[in-house]
Amino acid sequence: MNRRPSLPGAAELFRLTAAAPEPVPDSVEAPVQRRGTGRTKHTTKITVYVSDEELLALEQARLSLRASHGLAVDRGRVVREAIAIVLDDLETHGDASLLVRRLREQ
Repeated sequence: MNRRPSLPGAAELFRLTAAAPEPVPDSVEAPVQRRGTGRTKHTTKITVYVSDEELLALEQARLSLRASHGLAVDRGRVVREAIAIVLDDLETHGDASLLVRRLREQ
């Protein structure tokens, strides 16, 4: 009986996690869509303070992504994707963006 655990190989540990971009026809200029960074070494850190309710909602979203959609991501990845979505919306829609409208409500 072998008591050593089965561990993933180097190919599995260092696999690419992002899908290859789809080719875009030359005649159509597609807007560049921002994406949150995935499993990479991040060189910059910020600290964000959130309420207990916001942290709980973030954790519930992470668990929902895993349970309902099969996406095992950490909270940082969810936050980076959310930032990319909001900044893309701001760049595309400007004054009509969701961020501008919500910040004006406060």
